[in-house]
Amino acid sequence: MALQGGCLCGAIRYQVIGMPFEADHCHCNQCRKSVGAVVMSWMDFHTDKVQWLQGPVTEFASSDNIRRGFCQRCGCSLTYRHLDYPQYTSLSIASLDQPNLVPPTYHIHTDEQASWLKIDDSCPRYKAGKTAAKKPD
Repeated sequence: MALQGGCLCGAIRYQVIGMPFEADHCHCNQCRKSVGAVVMSWMDFHTDKVQWLQGPVTEFASSDNIRRGFCQRCGCSLTYRHLDYPQYTSLSIASLDQPNLVPPTYHIHTDEQASWLKIDDSCPRYKAGKTAAKKPD
């Protein structure tokens, strides 16, 4: 199965082969500020499963080890990369052409969640992030 997506203006397009090995809702301050929303939903892939079909992603170093990718033309947030784990790429679920195909299965950084946001799902919640040691090889 191949999933496709891209940015708001259409300058960047991508395709991923297969389904993500994880998908989450992130409530951390950096994700919130980087997208201008109260929560960000990510899907994780092995980097070799991500194919860029059109346009370059511009990256911003939001911290020493984190790179956040976006479209330079429309500003749409697309990627999250941790430099310590180059074998993984996280993509914005909202950037998919069919985002309903990838439901998140857990919440991270709930210790930073907006207090007024109430999400009524049965997904596990982690006060901080899940460790990379839990990710598949």
